[in-house]
Amino acid sequence: MNERTKTGIEILWVAGLMGILGNVLLRETPWGLNASLFVAVFVAAMAMLVVRRKPEFLTRQNIALYGAMVFFAAMFSWRDSEELLVYDTLAILTIMGVLMLPSLKLSVQNSGVFHYFTGFIWSGLNSAFGPAAVLSSDIEWETTLKTAWSKHLVSAVKGIAIALPILIVFGALFAAADAAFEGMIERLFNESVETVFSHLLLTAVFFWLTAGYFRGVLFEIGLNKIAVAKNGLSINPDSPHSSAFDKVRAEETVNADALPGNATILEHINKEDAPKPQQEPEPKKRDWQNFDNSFIPQAFTLGAVETTIVLGLINLLFLSFVIVQVPYLFGGMELVQNTPDFKLAEYARRGFGELVAVAALVLPILLLSHWLLRKDKPANEKMFRVLAGIQIVLLFVIMASAAQRLFLLTGNLGYGLTTVRLYPMIFMIWLAVIFVIFGLTVLRGARQYFAWAALWSAFFMLAGTHFLNPDEFIVRTNLRLMQQGRDFDPSYVDDLSDDAIPALLGGLSAMNSDDQCSVKSFLSRRRTLAEAENDLRTWNWSRSAARKDLALAGDSIGMSGCLDGGNSSTSGITYEH
Repeated sequence: MNERTKTGIEILWVAGLMGILGNVLLRETPWGLNASLFVAVFVAAMAMLVVRRKPEFLTRQNIALYGAMVFFAAMFSWRDSEELLVYDTLAILTIMGVLMLPSLKLSVQNSGVFHYFTGFIWSGLNSAFGPAAVLSSDIEWETTLKTAWSKHLVSAVKGIAIALPILIVFGALFAAADAAFEGMIERLFNESVETVFSHLLLTAVFFWLTAGYFRGVLFEIGLNKIAVAKNGLSINPDSPHSSAFDKVRAEETVNADALPGNATILEHINKEDAPKPQQEPEPKKRDWQNFDNSFIPQAFTLGAVETTIVLGLINLLFLSFVIVQVPYLFGGMELVQNTPDFKLAEYARRGFGELVAVAALVLPILLLSHWLLRKDKPANEKMFRVLAGIQIVLLFVIMASAAQRLFLLTGNLGYGLTTVRLYPMIFMIWLAVIFVIFGLTVLRGARQYFAWAALWSAFFMLAGTHFLNPDEFIVRTNLRLMQQGRDFDPSYVDDLSDDAIPALLGGLSAMNSDDQCSVKSFLSRRRTLAEAENDLRTWNWSRSAARKDLALAGDSIGMSGCLDGGNSSTSGITYEH
């Protein structure tokens, strides 16, 4: 049994266990502790296989990625925000894609955005189609089935196949003979046929996806063996174990039938050599680690002139916008309010999303422009650095304008803070960090470190957002604005998760009666859902804490005062969190 077969069998065993575990844990929603445990075991199983079969893949970078994967999985047991859990899922999937790069013979730390995207696609393809390769080609079944445990397994499957129809026949006869037995059978199968099918389906899905992904992680691609075989002789002339005699013998074996006139080798050597035809140069092997634009026709690359025109025109457009924005940025709120025909609310609401989109589009434009630069002249790189640096400076001014619009939109004269306003702001802060990284890596000739640094900046930003607790931050911000004179808007509360419940309970007594009724309706619905969730697998710290706070609130969040039109009260209970 060769090593590839052993690896394939181990993958199937581990995938089978992960399939069962996934069915047991992840079938219950909403995900919480179950998702954290599943991913933790998944990472442990992957690390075990790597240690056993590919120890060279267990680098410090990969260990750090394993830790990040477990961390974001643990967030399922902490926060209840749907937005955060979606981003946690994306982070985990991104890490799974990056962990594919060693099998593609690429360095995780020195790869670019293109390589990360390739790893993500490759992980998806392996998860979908990899198990078929494991079952059909990776495992040599003829050799495997000769082992003792395989014979026992085949015998067990054969025994089940023979016994199953007999059990069905006798079971049907017993059911016809006794009503009580028939009732037991009907209750068992009528109530659980769909459940049994769902168990089998989920187990199969998790088994299939896990087996495919682990195959992609462990099996390298592009491993070609060069061998020479003639008359039963098999020699690999490129093997480090082949002697010089072996290589000559292999060459003689291949060319023995090609000697003219049945001449001996010595006679053939003594003859005048015929002119050798000119051999075509071997095609250059592409270095996918340092993926550049050398294979693209020169017409599609950029020189100093093209770079100046493209980035120069974009900079002029950015500069014109900055000139308009500078008075509002540095003139203060008084200038903004006193400008004729200037509608503050329209200005704030209209511009924020568009400016965030502008900031997000600049990065791929700069990365692609830099990749398309021709490397034949140093002036091309210098011109790009100057124009890209100017563009980043102008972009920071534009991002400051976007931040100002958010402050107006969510301040005393605006409409308050919501998730659709907070998360774009967090995203823009991350973009600012990314452009700093861009300047420290790409503009300084170290592009190979950009993607790795950007990836970890995203991880740290997402981790920091969990500690911020966005839903609670939104409620506390709006409660503070309410105390400063702005009306509290309860309409956004329905979009929040259990993370916000402690803050809502703490600020309930300060709201007017109408706002209290709206918030109490939300809290009552949450309490009903919390009472229905009693499965340990779905445990989550935020939901557990909210359940305790709601139980402590008791009748203070009842709707009786709202239904009869009276003022609702909180019975004098104050919650401090």
